[in-house]
Amino acid sequence: MRIAMLSPIAWRTPPRHYGPWESVVSLLTEGLVSRGYDVTLFATGDSETSGKLHAICPRGYEEDRSIMPKVWECLHISELFEHAEDFDIIHNNFDFLPLTYTGLITTPVVTTIHGFSSPGILPVYKKYNSKAFYVSISDADRSPDLDYIKTIHHGIDIKQFDFQPGPDDYLLFFGRIHHDKGAREALEIARTCNKKLILAGIMQDEAYYHQYVEPHLDNYNAVYVGTAGPVQRNRLLGKAYALLHPINFNEPFGLSVIESMACGTPVIAFNKGSMPELIEHGKNGFLVSGCEEAVEHVVRIKDIDRSDCRRTVEDRFTVDSMVEKYIDVYTQVLQKTP
Repeated sequence: MRIAMLSPIAWRTPPRHYGPWESVVSLLTEGLVSRGYDVTLFATGDSETSGKLHAICPRGYEEDRSIMPKVWECLHISELFEHAEDFDIIHNNFDFLPLTYTGLITTPVVTTIHGFSSPGILPVYKKYNSKAFYVSISDADRSPDLDYIKTIHHGIDIKQFDFQPGPDDYLLFFGRIHHDKGAREALEIARTCNKKLILAGIMQDEAYYHQYVEPHLDNYNAVYVGTAGPVQRNRLLGKAYALLHPINFNEPFGLSVIESMACGTPVIAFNKGSMPELIEHGKNGFLVSGCEEAVEHVVRIKDIDRSDCRRTVEDRFTVDSMVEKYIDVYTQVLQKTP
């Protein structure tokens, strides 16, 4: 089976720091190659893979602002589809734009919908609903207007995350500094609990940061450490007393949640989007309605067995499980395609 894997070009694949879509694409690509599949990764020129790399955009446009996103996205996507006949299947991880090419080729296209940035993009998905094959990353993130071949939860390479049976006493916020992810709420929860909070993640909304985060930073009780690469991420997640995930939107999946649990760290999350699919209340974390309830559950974190958190990931969210499910989807698609 010859597979073309289309990755975004906002960041390198795999990302150096932030880049959840690129991270999943890399794990999937490497997993397929290790099983003997012929995979060509369409990604940035500085990407790394044990498969074949096909690149036209030299670097991620979030890492090199001289690269115009729309121009290079067009070049990147068209480069793959102009070689569509070289592949048995195309796996689109680039959102809706590549779907507009599918009527011009005969190679089947699997599209993982990594989340809906806006209801405004639905018309594209609806137009190609009968031709494309959609995979959702959680049951919660499915649109009733679309048909899906399968839900496949993201998997992680559990070897990158060390289990820590004994945590330190700080709470952790690990995500984009943005209203959606709830950095402001995390600060409120920690302050009310009188616990130290470490915040890590890219600064996606500078105005939000300056208004709601920066005034509370004191380099002692509230510390922002910026983006965190793999080594720092492993350490921060592993030694945290709990991960706070006080989201203000319907989270499509939440990689940081399973990464935290892989280290043994329980998660306190607002009960939105996919959170009930990842968190078993009272077993590996708590699902709460808001800040007040989150504060009440911080004191209950000590009742959770950190090994149960790790076991959740081992049982349900490994990269091996994710890869096998995608192989099953590819097989189904090829059987359905003349």
